Amino acid sequence: MTVSFDRAEEIGLKALTWLAANEDLLPVFLGASGASLADLKAQAGTTAFLASVLDFLLMDDAWVVGFCDACGLAYDQPMRARAALPGGELVHWT
Repeated sequence: MTVSFDRAEEIGLKALTWLAANEDLLPVFLGASGASLADLKAQAGTTAFLASVLDFLLMDDAWVVGFCDACGLAYDQPMRARAALPGGELVHWT
């Protein structure tokens, strides 16, 4: 089942909200992305930033599970949302 672009952005915003509320994980995201708290506020509505949040979230299964459990989402939804945003297409190397 595919996720619409609008639904993908909604999931990305939920992921950003969840991440911003996570005192342990937010500094890891900021360090890995080079973003500041001001960047979070300024870029929160941009598709590219939401895609980067989902990219980060998808790096660890425990983060995906924590996010999905907190938001009542199926565990595949962040991956499907990322695929629906620009740059998220699956690459087939063969």
